[in-house]
Amino acid sequence: MGTPQETVERALALSRADDCVVIVEEGSTANLRFAGNTLTTNGVARSSRLTVISIVGQGVGVVSRAAVRPDQLADVVAAADQAARDAQPSEDARSLPGGDSLGDWNRAVEPTTIEIFRDFAPALGESFAAAEASGRKLYGFAEHILTSTFVGTSSGLRARHDQPTGRLELNAKSADLSRSAWTGVATRDFSDVDVAALDATLARRLDWAKRRVDVPAGRYETILPPTAVADLMIYLYWSSGARDAADGRTVFSKPGGGTRVGERLSDLPVRLYSDPAHPGIECSPFVLAHASGREQSVFDNGLCLGATDWISGGRLANLVQTRHSAELTGLAATPSIDNLIMTGPDGGRSLEEMIAGTERGLLLTCLWYIREVDPQSLLLTGLTRDGVYLVENGEVVGEVNNFRFNESPVDLLGRLSEVGRSEQTLPREWNDYFTRTVMPAIRVPDFNMSTVSQAN
Repeated sequence: MGTPQETVERALALSRADDCVVIVEEGSTANLRFAGNTLTTNGVARSSRLTVISIVGQGVGVVSRAAVRPDQLADVVAAADQAARDAQPSEDARSLPGGDSLGDWNRAVEPTTIEIFRDFAPALGESFAAAEASGRKLYGFAEHILTSTFVGTSSGLRARHDQPTGRLELNAKSADLSRSAWTGVATRDFSDVDVAALDATLARRLDWAKRRVDVPAGRYETILPPTAVADLMIYLYWSSGARDAADGRTVFSKPGGGTRVGERLSDLPVRLYSDPAHPGIECSPFVLAHASGREQSVFDNGLCLGATDWISGGRLANLVQTRHSAELTGLAATPSIDNLIMTGPDGGRSLEEMIAGTERGLLLTCLWYIREVDPQSLLLTGLTRDGVYLVENGEVVGEVNNFRFNESPVDLLGRLSEVGRSEQTLPREWNDYFTRTVMPAIRVPDFNMSTVSQAN
């Protein structure tokens, strides 16, 4: 297909539409998979995708294809142009952002390779040996993705972003497979992954699980670690569209009309925000939209993004929206950003310190199979997984059974009794889609464990 830059320029030149946006994505993936203390597979893969967004009047046509050859490019552009001519006027039609230059446009694409694991793999091998000697079995995978995205528009915009995404999921089981523990980390390049420390954490949790305590369903003081908090806050973020809120469809809708922006959600000074430049979880500093919807618009492609508060000082500060929906709601245009950070009061305690300060309560590992029950309250249900532990007098005294929970992350914010120290974490449920998070552990005095689950 030629270089991505050449493809963008040629597609723009071929278009006969009034305006055109061309997005080229070059992706590469490297992975390791392991089971039973043995590496099972490894591999690399490459991908490319072209999206042409043609605009004729206020009509929009979008055609997206993978692995487009040079001789196919004209047909893809022509199809997008024709789709735009046939389309009804788009309500979100706006002038395209101006002709800025963002990122190192001309630099060649450098794909990830298996070499990304050159230091990580030997350390993983050492952990395999340590686990085998101690009667543990390690399972999991490591994956690194590098996506280079090029956006060019007929208004002169040339924007590029290179996004590394790495994740490690690590599961340890006892020799008889009766006990299980999980941990995971997000990383940009695997240079900061301490496999030995992760394995030590799993070993400690398996040791906790040697004693089993059956606990009935009910409301319990519960400590949720950063990974579980990430899964809940991501769902809150995904549900924070301004258009839906203004239309009365969500938990952020104001009774009688409008949105709840400005309302207090937590008595604690909780901040939930996104920042493309946040160290360790950097993401695209401009809008990337392949199609228009209620929370994104192809007309916003290339719009610069900055740090945006969603909740500030415990109050709802902004909702996700386009330039178009901002005009409808009277709020600022605040497009979605591909990371999420939550903080609480200064001086938050570590997870270990929070456990030590617990008289009696439950400690979760992670949440699983999260599903929405009621959008009006954002009530979610799901399961606990890979370890729920009983804490008494500041110490973990055993593992309890799993539960199904029923909770709303918005309601939880109003019931928090403690917000711990924030750290980079990997969500368990949503890490196929969203990995860049910094979250604290939280303490909830009455987390609703609605029923006992037989899941292991």
